[in-house]
Amino acid sequence: MAETTKLAGPRDFIGREGTALGTSDWLLVEQGRIDLFADATNDHQWIHVDAEKAKTGPFGATIAHGYLTLSLISGFLPQIVDVGQFKMGVNIGCDKIRFLNPVTVGSRIRGKGELAKVQETPDGGIQVTIRVTVEIDGSDKPACVADTVSRFYP
Repeated sequence: MAETTKLAGPRDFIGREGTALGTSDWLLVEQGRIDLFADATNDHQWIHVDAEKAKTGPFGATIAHGYLTLSLISGFLPQIVDVGQFKMGVNIGCDKIRFLNPVTVGSRIRGKGELAKVQETPDGGIQVTIRVTVEIDGSDKPACVADTVSRFYP
């Protein structure tokens, strides 16, 4: 079950740098999701889509694309932190991304957030950098760590 940090509004991020936010629900990574991502990105490398060949590969099964794992963070973030009272939110991007461990088909993953940085912007927004660690159930080593940057307009 997700453990969500609830904030009344974007200004509640101010002064909380370095604090843990929350965790998302676990998500099962199934072959169908991997195949859909392969189709969407035209990345059909055998390690992702050929289950028979992947059985004899380095991981013993197909693995999720690193960018698939990264893209799932956008679904984890609203579970990690619930920001109330804002007119608009904008995804600015990522400052740093590292893929540290492959996600094999059938694995469960979740996002865990930490507030890394908060800035007030000249146009009245609150820009936050949230470090999201994508954990793999049963593994000590995360799949991915990404510093996501979002801007909220109160």
